[in-house]
Amino acid sequence: MTQKKDFSRFVSAMILMAVLLIAFFILTLMTGSVNVPFSEIFSSRNQIVHEIRLPRALLSMIIGGALSVSGFLLQTYFRNPIAGPFVLGISSGAKMAVAILLFISVTFFHGISNFMMIVAAFLGSMLVIFFLVIISRHIEGMAALLIAGIMTGYICNAVCDVLVTFFSDNDIVNLHNWSKGSFSGADMSSVEISFVIVIICCVIVLCLSKPIEAIMLSESYAFTMGVNVKKLRLFIIIISGILSATAAAFAGPVSFVGVAVPFLSSKLLKNTKPLYVIPVCFLLGAMMCLVCDLLARTLFAPTELNISTVTAIIGAPVVIFMIITNKHN
Repeated sequence: MTQKKDFSRFVSAMILMAVLLIAFFILTLMTGSVNVPFSEIFSSRNQIVHEIRLPRALLSMIIGGALSVSGFLLQTYFRNPIAGPFVLGISSGAKMAVAILLFISVTFFHGISNFMMIVAAFLGSMLVIFFLVIISRHIEGMAALLIAGIMTGYICNAVCDVLVTFFSDNDIVNLHNWSKGSFSGADMSSVEISFVIVIICCVIVLCLSKPIEAIMLSESYAFTMGVNVKKLRLFIIIISGILSATAAAFAGPVSFVGVAVPFLSSKLLKNTKPLYVIPVCFLLGAMMCLVCDLLARTLFAPTELNISTVTAIIGAPVVIFMIITNKHN
């Protein structure tokens, strides 16, 4: 009876998320400095929609889903509800690596590709993740891990500030704009690359949902169920790093999505089973980033807000609520 109720709630949540996502997606295509009627958004002659708004909307959904699933994996790995790419300084690690890449580019050659950005962001993310893995073995409690992540972020940002002194004004502006997070530079090439990476990672995570569920209960239980705990934890941390690095490479650091969405998803489902939480998590994260990007470009148009400004306004109160409700940790 309980399983049927859980499945029914999951199906209802998926339908609700899908309907809302489609509605906000259409609204995003219609709304902007130039409003486009519904009857014209699918016209091939409408360049505003097809060349600007469509890639931007698609990329925001892909990145939102990626950050949410990455946050869920990090929370599973660290057994900590506030673990997320932005809060733990992982996004700052990606920013530092991209700054180093820009510095090398300015010094030795000109021009960097999307692939180079992804690799740099991935290496920076993984560096911070593995550092936090080592730190987490010597500290206890949610607050200590949060402080370690914040301090790591400060260190990475300090390295960026040092490198910026060697940049040209144009490079400083580019890094500054990237570090605040934005989907404004989206094109279909970025959408295609990020979609392939994110979907592959999410399929792998779904295939590992049963072992992940076992390890969420306890490592000893997972071991008795025949799960290779060390290999699974390695998979979790690598896939999380790839997802957060992809998000950082194409949109810059986006705050709080990776922490708030997994929490909200489990509350919505009243369930923590990965097989249920991951799909809802992806759709809710996609919707959150899509709505936040719509607000970022329309609230004070023609001035555009950074995406992290809007996600922080929505996500930060959720994190505060999480800390309050988990104060016993």
